Formats: sequence, structure tokens, C-alpha cells
Amino acid sequence: MHKKTPTMQDVARLAEVSIATVSAVINKTAVVSPKRAERVSKAMEALDYHPDHIARSLKTGRTQTIGIILPDVTNPFYPEVITGAEEVAHANHYSVILCNTNEDPAHELQQLNILFGHRADGVLIGCTDPALSLEGPTKRRFPIVCFDRIPQGFRGDSVSTDNFQGAYEATQHLIHLGHTRIALLVGRTELSTHLARLEGHRKAMVEARLPILGEYSFSGGMEVKTGYDIGLHLLEASNRPSAIFCTNNKLLLGFVTAMRESAVECPKTISVVGYDDFAWTENFYPRLTVVAQPARELGRQAMQLLIKRIRGDVATPPTQITLKPELRVRESTTSPH
Repeated sequence: MHKKTPTMQDVARLAEVSIATVSAVINKTAVVSPKRAERVSKAMEALDYHPDHIARSLKTGRTQTIGIILPDVTNPFYPEVITGAEEVAHANHYSVILCNTNEDPAHELQQLNILFGHRADGVLIGCTDPALSLEGPTKRRFPIVCFDRIPQGFRGDSVSTDNFQGAYEATQHLIHLGHTRIALLVGRTELSTHLARLEGHRKAMVEARLPILGEYSFSGGMEVKTGYDIGLHLLEASNRPSAIFCTNNKLLLGFVTAMRESAVECPKTISVVGYDDFAWTENFYPRLTVVAQPARELGRQAMQLLIKRIRGDVATPPTQITLKPELRVRESTTSPH
């Protein structure tokens, strides 16, 4: 015989309260006295009762779930974003579904369609495809907030960091130390984040009247091996740079590996600036100078904006939020020898 699945009526009977009180405790739709709420909780535990969210979603039109689409879950930046987003989601009684696209535009579109098909209440997305069109889902009143990476021409809700300013300040820091041969390792410049970092770097170089040499500028890849291969190439060059700015942490990992294998000292021979701040950057020897993004706060604000949009608490015009990065100067940068 199959064991009968407990119902809300069973919980109400055991707790000696009304079904409306049980519903109020579960859905937090009304204030219930602590004593009654405790009786309901104990009854639910005793009966091993779990609310039927599918039935509830059919009644309310909401599933209390939010999707987060990430371009690369192995990038340490994104777990920090997720942490901030989940804090806000859970505080507002939403569950989170994580989707990793692995930098595959086709997979990204597939994940977006799956979340829509499963009636997610909304989506946070860090775009892999810079040309991804979100016009269709938003017209279907499917709330979407872009974070970090913003697709071309997108005019909807977004939260990002001022990547232009971050790269500009990092390059200025190296210039003020006296560096003139500054190499740049930047990711895919068709993505909004890396294009902004490239432009910020170039502005600082132009203002200082320093040449932007093709032999010192590399873009397109965002893998550890790419940073490693470029590192070996630069370190073996007869006129190697005295400083390098890596705008992606995977590129940075590859580059510092090449430095170690080539027995090139930092910062004695080459000063290094990275992007994003994690435990390994501060504990790396020498401690790395980086442009730090407020990753957790970015996730928090993106989720807050999305929940407001889901609940209809945001005015009709889209909201674009830009957070400030911070240059954290440590021991990996010094004046050229």
C-alpha cells in the first residue's frame, strides 16, 4: 500500500488551527502569532509535509523560482555574484536555478528557453553571445536583468561595473610608476566588459602620449592556456614589456605560470596588474595589484532589481546600474628597473 501524502488539512488538524493559518505560515501572507506558527511548523515536521509548489504556481501564476545564466561557472568572479544574488533571493522566498553556458551561445539560448518553458518568474543573465536578442522574452513579459556583460543594443534592466574606469586607473597606475612599455592581455572584445577595459587602457595610454604597440596587445582568448602561451611569447621577446595588464583572471593565471617557468621575477623584471580580487591574488607572492569589482554587491543589486520587476515595483523605464571598481595596489607593481 502507498502511504497517503499528507495535506494542508492534515497539518491544520494536527496543529489545531485553520487551513488559512497554515497557508499564512507557509506563504508568509499574513501575520501569525509565534505560538501558532510554531505549532504549524511542528505539525509539518511530524507529518513530513511539504507544500505543493506546482499546485500553488497554477493558482498564483508564480513559481517562486529565478534562473541565473552564467557564462563560465569555473571563473571565480561568478560564484561571488551568485552568492550575493542568492542572499537576496532567499530573503524574498525565491529559489534559484543555476545554468552554466560554458561560453556557448547556442547553449545560452537553449537555457533561456528552458527557463521560460519551466515558468521561471525571471532571469539574471551574464551574456555569452554579445548579439543575443532579449526582445522576444521581454515582450512576453518575462523579466530579465543582465549583469556584468550587456548584449549589444540592449536597453533593458542591467547591473554592471565601470570597466572603462577600472582599466583606465590600472593603466594610469603603471604609467605613474614610470612604465612606458605596457602590454595588455584582454579577453573577447566583442563582449561589453572587455571592450570597455580595452578602451579604458587606450585612453590612459593616449593621454600619456605613449604608443599602443600591436606587439604588446593581445585579445580574443579567455583561457589559462591562452595567457600562458602569450606569456611565453612576451617573456622571450627581445624588447619585452616592463609591465603587463591582464583584464581576465584566467589569462592572468596562465601568464603568472609562464613567468614562473621562465624564472622571470615580479615586479623586479615585470610589474603585473590583474582584474578581480580573490583569495589567491592576495596570497600570491608577491601579492597582486588588481582592479577589484564588487562582485557580491553586483549580484545583490541585480537580484533586487529583478524581484522588483517581477513584483511590478519598478517604474516602466529600464534601470541601468553601474558600480564602481577599486584599484588595490599591492607588491606586484613597482617602478621599472
